[in-house]
Amino acid sequence: MVLKSGETVVSTSGSTEPAAPGQRLRHGKLGVFAIVFFVIAAVAPLGSIVGGAPVVFAAIGVTAPMAYLAVGVLFAVFAAGFVAMSRHVTNAAGFVAFIAKGLGSRFGGALAAVAVLGYVALVCGLWAITAGIAESTMAGLGLAVPGWVWWVVGLVIVTTLCAVGIEVSLRVLGVLVVLEICTLLFLAITVIAGGGATGSFDLQSFNPANVVPSGVGIAILFAATCYAGFEATVVFSEEAKNPARTIPRAAYLAIAVIGVFYAFITWVLANAWGASEVQAAAQADPVGFVFAVAATYGPSWLPSALGIIMLVSSMAMFIGFHNLLSRYLFSLGRSGMLPAALARTSKSGTPRVAVLGFSAVVFVVVGGFLVFGADLMTVIYPWLTSLGTVALVLVLLFTCMAIVAYFAGKGAADARIWHTRIAPVIAGIGFLIILLLAVVNYDALLGGSGGVARWLILLIPVAFIGGLIRADRQRRAGRELTFEDSPV
Repeated sequence: MVLKSGETVVSTSGSTEPAAPGQRLRHGKLGVFAIVFFVIAAVAPLGSIVGGAPVVFAAIGVTAPMAYLAVGVLFAVFAAGFVAMSRHVTNAAGFVAFIAKGLGSRFGGALAAVAVLGYVALVCGLWAITAGIAESTMAGLGLAVPGWVWWVVGLVIVTTLCAVGIEVSLRVLGVLVVLEICTLLFLAITVIAGGGATGSFDLQSFNPANVVPSGVGIAILFAATCYAGFEATVVFSEEAKNPARTIPRAAYLAIAVIGVFYAFITWVLANAWGASEVQAAAQADPVGFVFAVAATYGPSWLPSALGIIMLVSSMAMFIGFHNLLSRYLFSLGRSGMLPAALARTSKSGTPRVAVLGFSAVVFVVVGGFLVFGADLMTVIYPWLTSLGTVALVLVLLFTCMAIVAYFAGKGAADARIWHTRIAPVIAGIGFLIILLLAVVNYDALLGGSGGVARWLILLIPVAFIGGLIRADRQRRAGRELTFEDSPV
């Protein structure tokens, strides 16, 4: 007799048979740089600098670059345990597969629900603010079109590219990521050529004595969101060339690029305004903070070009996130956590049902808010991105716990104490602190809106309990959730 158990068919004799061809992603398609591009695309360098950096500057002033480096160090420490575990888990379920492997299927199911909630909320919030920015930017150019129209058009384009296949997505994504990085570098060059606010550049941004203690919590939270796409390094492991080598290299390279690049750009911005003025400028006009720098130091066309390029390059972010999430849903469908239809793939190995399913969820969530009159930028964006941030930090915390449990228990032998014990514990403490900061400063994350928005955070324990119940039911039915290594 055989019982279907996630990604494999397990016989009573203990042998396994590979999953059906229609439930496989194509192996060996992605190299180190391809995966790094997906990670960088998801963190949206240009959008994060324009929209997120002013918040960090407003919180801790000239030392904003240190926040990005501090979070980068935390993720580098986390990567030590993550890389060690990635050698034993090759699955598109990402960190959820780690949790299931280390803490068991019940916690795997619970955190799968939390992860899906977090990513859906985060992506929907990002679609909302992108649509709002598109509306205001294009209106300034004489094209008055409601933001929801830009959102629908963008959603259709991204869904089509993701459904066609990973190769097409990667080509488009690569061009857009390079475009936004080059734009930020051009802005930096204009500021450096102009000598900054004082005629020379200093290193006050990296002096701990200049940190504003009261704003550290908010600064760290917003800096942490710039690493939200890091999970792509393991989510795409099934499609990677030689995952044992590709995933570790992609993980460390992505962390280094994100941390150093953000620290460099924010250091340039700090010098553009001057150490004594940068915090007040960010607090006074966070939306125009970067655009003012472009207008002061760059050619006259740079501010307008910055806005247009930001909108165009935002498609790279959504291509990255939609590809990531479709593979997440694909693996959860294959494991038994979600409907099996999500695990269907096309002849090219593309999880098209999951791609369409995720886009449908985005359409329903954002569309639902709009039907009830919610504003794209002041309601949908802060409400949903705050919820998503807390949920995903919780998943990171449990991932650290799972890594320690896996190597301390029946996991594969690994004598490296730093990788299997010390680093995951340090990273776990770091993510716990960030989680507490997020909860304590939740009103600030919401932009001060409070009220009903505060109650959305209760969706996280609801999702956790719901996932736990689903996993228990599957186990009692003889179909325990499994996230085994992907079949080759």
